Amino acid sequence: MASDKNPQAQQPAPARKAPEPPPPEEGIPPWMATFADMVTLLLCFFVLLLSFTTQDIKNFKILMGAIQESMGVQKDEMVTNIPYAQTKLTFEDRKAENRQLVEIGVRLKEYIRAKDLTKTARVSNEKSGVMFRVSNSALFPKGSAELNRSEAERILGGVIEVLQEREAYNCVIRGHTDGERPTSGVFRSNWELSAARAAACLRWIVEHSGLDPDRLKAVGYASAKPILPSTTEANRRINRRVDFFILPDNYRTW
Repeated sequence: MASDKNPQAQQPAPARKAPEPPPPEEGIPPWMATFADMVTLLLCFFVLLLSFTTQDIKNFKILMGAIQESMGVQKDEMVTNIPYAQTKLTFEDRKAENRQLVEIGVRLKEYIRAKDLTKTARVSNEKSGVMFRVSNSALFPKGSAELNRSEAERILGGVIEVLQEREAYNCVIRGHTDGERPTSGVFRSNWELSAARAAACLRWIVEHSGLDPDRLKAVGYASAKPILPSTTEANRRINRRVDFFILPDNYRTW
């Protein structure tokens, strides 16, 4: 009788709905990424092996010889093929060369003080040589490559004395301008003006020294290598210059 009174108690409970599976991950499967990494590493490994098997033995020996020589490694054996190197200076040779460059710098600084050129010239020791820097206004009128001969004798005499005392040194004469277009009408560009000024200095040195012209070189840089940005007249005045770079004759860029 109780079951007749509660018919709902006899009905079975509804089944639970199974959870939905997670959405598939985007991109390639993880195993495929690992496989691709392994294949790439194997490819690199075999390329490396191939490079070892096809190297030029002759060039490798030359390279190793140059490296050993620069590091001071010596062998007590007969050598029939000497590896090529630009310079073969020993450590002692380099010390002696650096000492001579310092002496040249001191010599030029003494010359500047003796000739009262402290306002127009300065000297600095660079990595591979000595820089003797002269303001254009002391050597040339504005926009001209006509050398002021009275000042040339007073200024360029220091360069001549150093080159006569040091026969193993050369000089590169570099003309520089400030970037403003020449107004004289003789030169159409700063390249021509800077090169002509450098050549004028070279010609004067050769004519008044008896030095071998092969020890000198004239180069025009125009405004390509300023000391300061040419934004003010004071900066442009500094950029207008002639540099006399004295360096050893065995230097590779001479």
